[in-house]
Amino acid sequence: MPVFDGFPKDLYPFLRALGKNNNREWFNANKQRYRDAILEPGMAFIEAVGERLVEVSPHFRAIAKSNGGSMFRIYRDARYARGRPYKENIGFHFRHELGRDAHAPGYYVHIEPKLTLIGCGIWMPPSPALARIRAFIDDNPNAWKKARDDRTLRKRFGEIGGDRLIRPPRGYAADHPLIEDLKRKSFFVLQEQRPGLAGSAELVDESIAAFRDADPLMRYLCMALEAEF
Repeated sequence: MPVFDGFPKDLYPFLRALGKNNNREWFNANKQRYRDAILEPGMAFIEAVGERLVEVSPHFRAIAKSNGGSMFRIYRDARYARGRPYKENIGFHFRHELGRDAHAPGYYVHIEPKLTLIGCGIWMPPSPALARIRAFIDDNPNAWKKARDDRTLRKRFGEIGGDRLIRPPRGYAADHPLIEDLKRKSFFVLQEQRPGLAGSAELVDESIAAFRDADPLMRYLCMALEAEF
């Protein structure tokens, strides 16, 4: 099993070069560089996180596969590529065992030149799941406020993020005391990390620490979706 010592020094130069040469010819000519700078250390990072996810919850998965695993594919969706077929960042999603895609509760690590983010929550869940979260907030407002305002969560991440509807969702009054939360289309928190963290083995430690600090939010979302935590 490979040991994760941080992403190599060529990670950022590769991503910057890809930003300037975002085409299939350049990428194919540099595919080994991609494997060395991103794919292989990315698999080692997933395995290292996977060994410690049980410290957070036994119900989230770290899957070290180049396709269909915890690492997002570098290929953009062809519908949105607009002549730039490759992502100029790398991302990891450690999702709940019941989830099949990035729209399930999970933990997220995002890396690009000059920016590393660690996030937790659920991003743009499908309508049935979103409706269940809203109904759970409506039925359990005090527990929601306790999770949302948890001191440890706020200290690390600040406020819960995500786009909101302009108008109240159907079935909820405009003067509902939690209407701004009920308008949310996503429920997640993000923390920007120090420059250079991606090049260190400490990325694993800091990721696990952040995941643990998001426990109140993640536990609440799982209860709303009747998923074990």
